[in-house]
Amino acid sequence: MDKVGTGILAENANWKFSGDVHENFDEHIEKSVPLYTQAHDLGAKIADFFLADGSLAYDLGCSTASFVARLAARNRNKQVRIVGTDSIAEMVAAAREKCASFPNVSIECQNILDMELETCDFVSSFYTIQFIRPTNRQLVFNRVYSALNWGGGFLWFEKVRANDARFQDMMSQLYADFKFEQGFDAAEILGKARSLKGVLEPFSTQGNLDLAKRAGFVDVLSVFKYICWEGFLAIK
Repeated sequence: MDKVGTGILAENANWKFSGDVHENFDEHIEKSVPLYTQAHDLGAKIADFFLADGSLAYDLGCSTASFVARLAARNRNKQVRIVGTDSIAEMVAAAREKCASFPNVSIECQNILDMELETCDFVSSFYTIQFIRPTNRQLVFNRVYSALNWGGGFLWFEKVRANDARFQDMMSQLYADFKFEQGFDAAEILGKARSLKGVLEPFSTQGNLDLAKRAGFVDVLSVFKYICWEGFLAIK
């Protein structure tokens, strides 16, 4: 087992979100993903354009429900139903505890690939689709597109690969610098990279846009970018 930071251990090519990862997950991801909290803040503000009384919103791969809780707090005065989904039982338990004060929120323990989405107005996914095997990734976009009402929005954030080797090398080094600045040491950075082999498979910016367009989305915009992290908004 390798140390990957914030008290989390992981095996080579076998990163998992189960076990006791949920106990340190919020701290770990805030230190691992640049502008993580700001991305959530942006996502909640973007949702304003899609959510009204009677709306349904989904957050796919909600982990401990940090974004779900933020979205619910922002929409306290609307009759909006919010569903967070995650396939890890420990994450679901933590998410339900975090959202216990929001009666309009439900957290479901389901794999994205197995669930049927109800008709909805907004779907979000933060750094989740990158963990779905490439062979199954298009299915997620197809299901989201089918579930959205006309004019509904799909917001997703991902780690992205650069469009050529030189840029990729630059982005990788800049990201390593970021992690050093957050207090991770070399062994932890290497341990996390080893654990993610074959588990996290980022697509390029164009690869993400292609997934959306194949699903049927025509209007797609990049709304966030920092080093190798990007957020996209698609409107049906």
